[in-house]
Amino acid sequence: MPRGYGYEFIARRRFAIMGGGSGPSRSLPDDYYDRMADTARDALRSGEQPPKRNVFISFDSDDLSLVNLLRGQAKNDNIPLEFNDFSLKEPFDSERADYIKRGIRERIRQASVTIVYLTDNSAKSPWVNWEVNESDNLGKGVIAVYQGDNPPRNIPPALEKLGIKPIQWNAEEIMNAIEKAYEKR
Repeated sequence: MPRGYGYEFIARRRFAIMGGGSGPSRSLPDDYYDRMADTARDALRSGEQPPKRNVFISFDSDDLSLVNLLRGQAKNDNIPLEFNDFSLKEPFDSERADYIKRGIRERIRQASVTIVYLTDNSAKSPWVNWEVNESDNLGKGVIAVYQGDNPPRNIPPALEKLGIKPIQWNAEEIMNAIEKAYEKR
């Protein structure tokens, strides 16, 4: 790639990534960055850019710090997880359920896929269940993601009704699931 275009590919040989579970970090294969650079060069030559999907992240407010980790990974150039986040960053300052639902509905409407972050808290949350149903009613794709080795024992009833199978928190699997959910909608 000519330097005049401002593209220079530098590959680090080892890079520890964070991912599903609480186990130790793992190293990427030695040729990982070389393969990524080749893929990027090919995409730049062809003018194609992988689509960046708009997502709404549904979660229980007690899980905000974990959801922020997912958001952070999507902003990290070294992790192949990329999306535009249309979920709420701060709760609506209201106790009026209709007002809150209107605001959330608009955010879901702007997204193409809803990611449900599964924990024991989300299974009990009437808001998470409502957001899943609303996403389905608006024709949005829905995926469910959990962190750790096993999904929570209980999941929101709306996910069960829709037959959504939870996937483990793994950047590549999440991106594949987002794309599949996008295509199915």
